[in-house]
Amino acid sequence: MDDAYKAEGATIGSDAADAAKGADVVFKVRGPEVAEVAALPDGATLLALMDPFALEPGLLDALNAKKIAAMSMEFTPRISRAQSMDALSSQSNLAGYRSMIEGAHIYGRAMPMMMTAAGTVAPAKVFVMGVGVAGLQAIATARRLGGVVTATDVRPAAKEQVASLGAKFIAVEDEEFKAAETAGGYAKQMSPEYQAKQAELTASHITKQDIVITTALIPGRAAPVLVTEAMVKTMKPGSVIVDMAVSQGGNCPLSKADEIVDVGGVKIAGFSNLPARLPADSSSLYAKNLFAFLPLVTAEDGALNLDTDDEIVTAMLLTRNGETVNDRVKS
Repeated sequence: MDDAYKAEGATIGSDAADAAKGADVVFKVRGPEVAEVAALPDGATLLALMDPFALEPGLLDALNAKKIAAMSMEFTPRISRAQSMDALSSQSNLAGYRSMIEGAHIYGRAMPMMMTAAGTVAPAKVFVMGVGVAGLQAIATARRLGGVVTATDVRPAAKEQVASLGAKFIAVEDEEFKAAETAGGYAKQMSPEYQAKQAELTASHITKQDIVITTALIPGRAAPVLVTEAMVKTMKPGSVIVDMAVSQGGNCPLSKADEIVDVGGVKIAGFSNLPARLPADSSSLYAKNLFAFLPLVTAEDGALNLDTDDEIVTAMLLTRNGETVNDRVKS
């Protein structure tokens, strides 16, 4: 593997600190821990999945002390020009695909309808909760595997997206539902009244499902509870829940990070890092996301030149010149 990098002109460091020595721009997968910041060059530009709403205490101070321009990949704005840089979308796509593959594997039965001389095998019923990038890919994968798919989301735009993939949309479509999407395309926090109505609808539907994929996340907040313990107890033995939000508290309170829990015959899987189960593809796509940023941080001659007038840079920048500049992480 090292030879492949060397063939492209890269120098292999003895460790992370050695590799970063003298760098103007540092690319990382995860943001650095406070202890790692000392190894970063003063004044460098850092791009990483910073997990900006759960920053380690003291991290911003450590970055500012070295005047590092830290940019959070999670804050890539949802505009056409930034699509090639959107790491959340590229990784969520893979996570949605893998969630369905894992769910089908744990389910352990045939996904499509099969008609044989010995009898008919009914198709698996799949319910996807949360129809963002990950949810849409989970739906598409479930359909390709032959499952009968239903899906739900609080965003009105999701209804058409679900139908376009051949799945059935299920939701409480009241006035609050019609205004449940932010300007950035994310789901808003719904009122307790709406959540109660949606939970009632979900409870009656989930009892008949074989595989449930939950994907609902709200930036900066704990994941909403979509599947309660009471709902799990109504599900058929042998059915499966894949909780994609387990790293942010989970959409099911019974899920545990990186474990498969058996509750009355219902298996609940909490995979905290699904893209890592497709390492070659997740690495390749993330590298392309990072590469797409280079024109925004370099001049035509290749020298470091962070374009702070660019709306993409402005949205993503956390720290610069010794100051925290992003209002979303100041509080």
